[in-house]
Parts: sequence; C-alpha cells; structure tokens
Amino acid sequence: MFSFIENPFVIRIRKVYANTSVWIIIYGALDWSQLSLDSGHLMNKELTGMNPTDRKPPSTEICGCDADSITLRGRDLVADVIGSYSLTGAFLLQALGEEPTERQCELLDAVMVTIMEHGLMPSVISTRLTLSGAPESLQGAVAAGLLGVGDRYGGTAGKCGELGERLVRSHDIHATAKEIVAEHRLRKEPVPGFGHPIHSGRDPRVDKLLEMLPEGSDAMAAMRALEAALSESLGKTLVMNVSAALAALMMEAKIPATIMRGVVLIARTAGLVGHALEEIQNPVGDDLWQAAQSAVPYRE
Repeated sequence: MFSFIENPFVIRIRKVYANTSVWIIIYGALDWSQLSLDSGHLMNKELTGMNPTDRKPPSTEICGCDADSITLRGRDLVADVIGSYSLTGAFLLQALGEEPTERQCELLDAVMVTIMEHGLMPSVISTRLTLSGAPESLQGAVAAGLLGVGDRYGGTAGKCGELGERLVRSHDIHATAKEIVAEHRLRKEPVPGFGHPIHSGRDPRVDKLLEMLPEGSDAMAAMRALEAALSESLGKTLVMNVSAALAALMMEAKIPATIMRGVVLIARTAGLVGHALEEIQNPVGDDLWQAAQSAVPYRE
C-alpha cells in the first residue's frame, strides 16, 4: 500500500512545519484512512525517537477476568474486595495500584463529599435541561453535566494540583510561588484556586478541609505560599477557594494532579444523579428554560 509517510510532498511539508497538529491536518486532507495507519509510526518514531517495535507488549495491571473470576490489582474481586473495601478504597486501589491507607480514604472521602454538591451550578443546569428534553436518557443528562466541569467551574482542583506539585518540588517554595503568580499575571490569567464568584470572603468549606491536614504538610505550605504571593502581588488579600483546599487534600492523599479532575468528576457524577432523580420527581427544567428566555431577550 502507498504510504503518505514516503510521499515527497508530505516529507517537505513536515520539514517546514514542526507542529504535529499541522502534519495531522495535512494527512487528514490527503487520506484519513492512511493517517490511522501511519500516525502511530510518525508519533512514535519521529517525535519520540522510539520505533513501534521497541514497545513492550501491550498489557494492563489493573484488572483481568476469565470465566470464573475477576482479578483487581492482584486481588480476587469476590473473595478479597467486595465487602472489604469502600468505593473510595477500591478506587484508590484500582487507580494507584497500592493498598490504600485509612488516612487516604478519609481525605478522599472528604474531597468527594465537599465537591459533590453546590446547588444549581452550570453542570447541574445542563443535566436538568438535558433530562427535560430527553427524559429517556439518564446517561446523556449526566454526561451533559460532566461536560460542563472545567477550568472555570468545578474542575480547577487539577490545575491547583499542578501548581502545588511544582511548588513542592522547588528548592525555594516562596520564590517559586512568586514566579507562578508573575507568570499568570503576565498572561493575564487568574491563578486557579483563589477567589470565588459567590463566596466573596472566605469560602466556608476551606477551613474545614485544611483542618484535616497536619502541621508541616507540604501541600498546605504550597497553597499558603501561593496565597501569600498572590495577595502581595495584588496589594490586597485574595484567599484560597475550595479548589486549592481540595488539591491540598488530594496531594496529601498521594493523588497525582493528572487525575485530580477525575476525582472531581466521580463526585460530581453522584451529585448529578441526585439532581436527575429530583428532576424526574419534581421537574424544574421548563422553569430553567423559561427563566433563560426571560433573562436573555432577543434584540435586532
């Protein structure tokens, strides 16, 4: 089969444009089916320097099953896990691959209880309106709500976690905190985890969560340093919101920043299912729709 990898035109374009996304657009324009065959080779060999044949054989260490058993991280699901682990503990085992401690479960439970519910936020409104329009699709309504969790509402804990991990790795936590604030202000971006559209003073959830961290916690020190650097830069006090506190607890529980948003999504899923049930029993979707129409009049 002819390969666009070997096509001189594509090779010349690839030399001109170092941006991978440009290569993919060009490939897609030429032959989408060929992209599916060649892109793996391109990404592995030319971008990472690794030939596809050098990869380890594909495998998973999370779970396997046969006709008579299901094995989760080396434990028999029926004999060892069911009835012995809470959902939080089973998730920690499944995701991190290590036996969870009581402390980890306690911290993660607090995180998920905290973020599960916050009233009629955009994600909840999305779920309720979707269910109102498609009452047969509970999964669609919940998915619609989850898609509304992002960098502005609900999903900022992961961004806070990335900054927290950077601070903990640094040799000078306070200097690094000032660098982070300066970088965000230069880009005219808010520092995630500080300020709140509703809780203009201290977020009432923050102190309760921070009480769960021990004195000398690296995660606590990271968020405090960032809070101090931001307030100093702005010339006024801007206290941390719940996202920074949640990130601190997850750092303490050894949850990597890369999956912190996933933890938030787990908790929000539970909350959205509760809202979906209430929408079925006591519908307000039409009211939300009408309120939106009233609030946003048509103008020519």
